[in-house]
This record gives sequence, C-alpha cells and structure tokens, in this order.
Amino acid sequence: MTNLIEIKTPDLGEFENVPIIEIFVQVGDVIATDDPLVAIESDKATMEIPASHSGVIKEMKIAVGDAISSGQVLLVVESRGTSVTKKVADEIADEVAVTKEVAPKTAKGNGDKHAALVVLGSGPGGYTAAFRAADLGLDVILIERHENLGGVCLNVGCIPSKALLHVAKVVTDAADAKAIGLDFAPPTVDLKQTLKWKNGIVNQLTQGLAGLAKKRKVTVIHGLGQFISPNRIEVASNSGAETVSFEQAIIAAGSQPIEIPGFPHADPRLLDSTSALALDDIPERLLIVGGGIIGLEMATVYHALGSKISVVEMLAGLMAGADADLVRPLQKRIKHQYENIWLKTKVTQMKALKNGIKVSFEGDQAPENETFGKVLVSVGRTPNGNRINAQAAGVSVSEHGFIAVNDQQQTNIPHIFAIGDIVGQPMLAHKAVHEGKVAAEVAAGLNSGFDARVIPSVAYTDPEVAWVGVTEAEAKAQGLDYGKGVFPWAASGRSLSQGRRDGVTKLLFDNHTHRIIGAGITGSNAGELIAEATLAIEMNADAADIGLSIHAHPTLAETLGLAAEAFEGTITDLYLPKKK
Repeated sequence: MTNLIEIKTPDLGEFENVPIIEIFVQVGDVIATDDPLVAIESDKATMEIPASHSGVIKEMKIAVGDAISSGQVLLVVESRGTSVTKKVADEIADEVAVTKEVAPKTAKGNGDKHAALVVLGSGPGGYTAAFRAADLGLDVILIERHENLGGVCLNVGCIPSKALLHVAKVVTDAADAKAIGLDFAPPTVDLKQTLKWKNGIVNQLTQGLAGLAKKRKVTVIHGLGQFISPNRIEVASNSGAETVSFEQAIIAAGSQPIEIPGFPHADPRLLDSTSALALDDIPERLLIVGGGIIGLEMATVYHALGSKISVVEMLAGLMAGADADLVRPLQKRIKHQYENIWLKTKVTQMKALKNGIKVSFEGDQAPENETFGKVLVSVGRTPNGNRINAQAAGVSVSEHGFIAVNDQQQTNIPHIFAIGDIVGQPMLAHKAVHEGKVAAEVAAGLNSGFDARVIPSVAYTDPEVAWVGVTEAEAKAQGLDYGKGVFPWAASGRSLSQGRRDGVTKLLFDNHTHRIIGAGITGSNAGELIAEATLAIEMNADAADIGLSIHAHPTLAETLGLAAEAFEGTITDLYLPKKK
C-alpha cells in the first residue's frame, strides 16, 4: 500500500536559512533511502541532505537559491513506508516504468543487469565517459571498485596529494617569510585535523560525482569487475557477485603502483603512493626510492611536515622526461633542504628491523646501508590490463598490461573501448578525460577521434615544473632545427615580489616557421601557466603571436610573452647579444 510522505530538512543545528546550491532530483525520479537530494552551503560548510524515505517523487517544494531551515518540507514522495531499502525502490521503479509504458532503451541481456554501455572504472576518464554517454542518450552502468566514485585520482591520488601539497606550501611560505621581515613560530601540526580537512575535500568531490551520476540516471555498481565474455562482466563485492551484460563497454581500469620483488611490502613502514597519503605519522627519516614526479611531490609534503628526506634515483638526474635546465632550480633548492640526494644509485636490499627499515645501496654516491623510519617506493605505475580478465572478452593485452587502441579508442574488439593509463603513456588524468569523451561519442554513433597534438605534464613540487610538446632533449635527439627563447624569473618583477627568483620560462620554436613546438616552465604556479603554451601549440601560434599578445603586468604569465620576445630578438627586459 502506497502513501504520500513529506521529506523534510533534518536538524541543521545552529544553521538557519541556508541556501540550496544544487538539486539532484526531479518529479518522477525514483529515490532510495539515503540518496542525496539537495546540496546546501553555509559560510562554514557544504553538505548534502539525504532522503529519509524511498519512493517516487510526486512534488518538489524547493528550487535552487531557496533558503531552508530545519523541518522545512523539501519534496513529497509516494512511498511504501519509511526508510525502505534500495530493493523496494527498484521495485517501485519497475512499476513506474510499466505504468508509463516506457519501453527499455536496450533489449534485456543475459546478465543480472543490462545496459547499452558499461564503463569499468570511475576515475576522471571513466566518469567522464559515463556522463558524456548518458548525455548522448545511452543508458549507462558505471562500475567502480572503490567505495566512492572518482577512482584512484580523486580517492587516493591527484586530489588528496594536491591537498597535502597545499599544506606543505603554507608551512614553507611561513618559513620563507623570515626573509621579508615576518618571523613565524614553527607550526604545530595536528595530523588528525589535516587528514580530516584532506578527506573532506575528497568527500565533497566524490559525493558531487555521485550526484551527477544520479542526475544523469547512470547506474553505479560498486565492486571489482572482470570480463567473463565479450558482452558480460562479473562484479564481485562484499555482498556477493552479479553479472552485467552490455552492448558496448569502455575499459577505464587505470593502474597501480609498481611493487619491487624482495622488498618487505607487508611492513606498514614501507609505503607506496597510496599509503603515503594516509599520513599515519611523520617519520624522523624518510627515504624516497625513485626521483620522479610522485616521489618528489611526496618528499615536498613530508619535508614540510618535519621529516628528514633522502632521495635515491637510478638515473643521472631527477624527474626523467623533463629537461635538465628545468629541473635544476628545483634540485638546487632541495639540495639544501634534504638530507641526501643520491643519483646513479640503486637499492639492492631492504630489511625490516625493530627500529626501522635497513636499506642497502649500490652506487658511487650512496653509503653501503642506512636505516630509515619509513621508506616510500615510487618507481612508477603498472596498468591493470591483466587484472580485469580482458582476454575473456577477446581483448588483446600486452605482457605489461597495456591495451592497444585506435584513434577512436577501440580495442581489437570493436564494441569494447579502452582509455586512460591502461592504453599507455602518458599516465595522466587529463589525457584520460579527453579519451573518455572520444570513446563515449564513438559508442553513441558520433564521428569522433583522439587527436591531441600535445599533452602537458606537471610536477607540483616547490618550485613546480611543467612542460609540454617537444622537450629540448627530444629536439636535439631528433635533429630538429629549433631555436629557443628563455626568460629567467630572476628578472620577473612578479616573481621577485613573491620572494622567489628560482624560476625560468623556456619556449622552443621551429627556426623556419617560428611556430612554437615546445615549452617548459619552472616556478610558482607553473602548472597553471603551461596552459597558455599548450593552447599556443594546438593553435599553431608563432613567436610573434605570443610576444605581441599583451600580457598583464606584473604577472608570471608575461614571462611567456617575454620568452617569445627573447627568441624574436625584440625583448627589452633583458639585454641579449644580437644574433649574427
């Protein structure tokens, strides 16, 4: 027996007349208990109000912008009782569909659930693909192994690490302020509060994705998905296993940290890029194995929070892939901050002891062995291609777990697509996003293809390092006839006024056409500044286009215009000998 139930605003405590910033549902939607209904924002926090009942929404009592208080009616649902389960809500949804005589968008498959498109993995690439496909009219099921949407990036990667890097920046800026006459006492770090703040950011973003999925009517299934045939995936969770059948699928299963055999991985003091973000405690001494982007970012965090940092790298330089002159300002800074930086050195053995992890080294610069409170192994990531049983669907997977695709993101099985880390380098979230849109559009019947000329890379260290297009090392190796314009930030009024001079902007140009082919920036907010160079390359801009574009003064962005002028020989902010 059904009845009409008013869903009201719960007790908001001290808050009254809080504005609604987003509504996730509408009349006719079927909701389950605890589904998010609206988002409200006070001057102190943003929160979502969940449903206290399930059923079919019959009437909306609020709109975006309305101010609500405790006990106010939000909407009216036709319900079978209070606080009923998701199963009952699904039954109601089936009845509504029959009553309205709405035919399903796809024929029923031979799985427990069926959809025109299934997306395996809900990282930035996966959720983008699912949402774009839903916007184009496909019914979509999104499978995610984590408890929340967002994949590695939002849950245990890009977002939480950048939150902690902001913490590090605040600490570092306070310490650096002594040079300008501001002497702050050393900070007292409350790790519990720091983690609460970091987790709050993650929760806000992941819950926002849940709301977007609901608004688009994307069905979300949590569990570990593996293919069992070319048109079925089995999803295993704590509540059991279910099969999902599909007409098309997009693999967005990402990657995971590489584990080096023989290391004591069972010891919680041996960290990877995920466990390092948990910030259980700050060790007195921390060894970073691998001098790449992720390792150096985490070194930035732990150094600011009080650890003595050592970095060991097998190669002759840090941050492989970036030009040495871009890395030099960073290396010069951290050389004085960190306990050790050992290059051309490798770790030969680790042994877990009561007082720490004893590490043995091999190399000219390193000692025979040292003991550290914790060790972070950050030597790269490996794709999950061999962990999803893709072979059962006929999808070809390389020995290392990569899946080859064409420019429409199709695998060797045309109705199965793949995107993101699993299709190859660079393993970057922003690449996956664009690949996800392409896959979704092709699945929906549009003529789309992945045709990015360049993909930017950013290290959020201090200072930041960013580059895009052809590096100077690559230009030399390829024998390109190139020229460059370089502007040192020691001549930037904006950088000096921020108390920093350790930056550089470098632009590479084709000597014949003067078109920009590459760029590198080191300094504060380099990750933001690289966007202009990326667009310039995509638009085939030449040095004059960049140099004659009026940049605001004083800004860090004007260093791009000045670097272009340096190449053209028109710069007045530096004195450069005339080209012969």
